[in-house]
Amino acid sequence: MSKKICVYAICKNEEKFVDRWMDSVSEADFVYVLDTGSTDNTASKLKERGAIVKSMKIDPWRFDVARNESLNMVPDDTDICVCIDLDEVIEPGWRNKLENIWKDGTTKLRYNYNWSFDFNGNPAVNFYIEKIHSRNDYVWTHPVHEVLSFKGVKEVFITTDLITVNHYPDRNKSRSSYLPLLELSVKECPNDDRNMHYLGREYMYYGKWNESIDTLIKHLNMKNATWRDERCASMRFIARCYTNLERYEEARMWLDKAIEEAPYLRDPFVERALLEYRLENWEMVEKYCLDALKIDKCTKSYINEPFSWDHTIYDLLSLSYYYRGDYDLSYKYVKNALEISPDDERLKNNKIIIEKEFNMK
Repeated sequence: MSKKICVYAICKNEEKFVDRWMDSVSEADFVYVLDTGSTDNTASKLKERGAIVKSMKIDPWRFDVARNESLNMVPDDTDICVCIDLDEVIEPGWRNKLENIWKDGTTKLRYNYNWSFDFNGNPAVNFYIEKIHSRNDYVWTHPVHEVLSFKGVKEVFITTDLITVNHYPDRNKSRSSYLPLLELSVKECPNDDRNMHYLGREYMYYGKWNESIDTLIKHLNMKNATWRDERCASMRFIARCYTNLERYEEARMWLDKAIEEAPYLRDPFVERALLEYRLENWEMVEKYCLDALKIDKCTKSYINEPFSWDHTIYDLLSLSYYYRGDYDLSYKYVKNALEISPDDERLKNNKIIIEKEFNMK
């Protein structure tokens, strides 16, 4: 039996994404969009393409309030709600797959999400996301980095790799609202470990090194902060802050803790190699890069760093061997790096320099 499937979203000044987005969600029965204050032609273009659009100013701004207002536009008799932002694209054929996957009693779907891509168009950060859900069992919570909170009787998840959403963000969009909203989120829910981690990370992005360190240590001391991948990330971020403060021994200490916390992840090994590169400790660069390469499986997690799986490790190895005079291995690894990123000008120039050393032998 066919299900009633509705897409819903929030938007502001995303005119350039409208056609691509409407093409990707066209398999839905209805498309509902809450426009929160566009000054371009986003709303009119959406209407021209068949979306049902409502305009509303959310003041003070909160992502959870906006998403709940957009969800309120969706009729109560909808079987499945698909929340997808205008800078995202859901791959074709998703409706039939969703109807086949969705069983009676299902309340939420975990599906494949490519958050970013490398220069070659391959997924760089990939994880599961959970924004497909039943109509009346969920409410959005948290001012930013909002999540669907269950309010029904029994939550039933299904996980699939058959449905994929790709993220193509507008890099020019400001995220200036994130920091005050994260501070508000932590104030409202001081025991939420996820938002404490996000707040510490945001302080790091702003160069507030000491605030970041203090907040991330709070995260690590929380009883419910048990996810080792995220704990490892907090430790790595603390190390980055200490590196920027030029307190390198403390940075090393925290990276060692990160490695101990999640030895199955490449990220802490690569960050340690990057620190040693900064300090020109070439043998240690080699050690941590080779340790990282022993880990050949990338987990599906938003925590993963693109630099752990792109050309970076081979680049670092090439440089470490070059500065130690081992041009054979330096040449080998720069070629490995170029196989991953063949259009990288710096790598191509490095290869030429290393080849000259060969010729001087």
